[in-house]
Amino acid sequence: MKRAQMTFQTGFRLGVGNARSQSAVMVLGKGGVEGDAQNRHRGADQWLFVISGTGVANINGRAVELGAGTMVLIERGDTHEIRNTGRSLLKTVNVYLPPAYADADTELPAGKR
Repeated sequence: MKRAQMTFQTGFRLGVGNARSQSAVMVLGKGGVEGDAQNRHRGADQWLFVISGTGVANINGRAVELGAGTMVLIERGDTHEIRNTGRSLLKTVNVYLPPAYADADTELPAGKR
């Protein structure tokens, strides 16, 4: 069993994971953005669950409203950007299947798990 205490401070932090999956916490400040029109995970699906705050996920050019309780599946290869459109922090928990990152700054290439 693996366990991590999740902290919701601004930024992106990896949580627990194994060879098959990986978790992370992402917190965006007011007006904050993660990703862009070219951002994609070549080898992993991303499940994004909003804990609190409001925002927009632009996935393959389509805008999806985000609010507390929203869960979005961003499939491998989908281009995506997450934007905080609210007045408070946008707090999310993310799960990647298979793992997407070697560390918080290094994405794993497709096929390297």
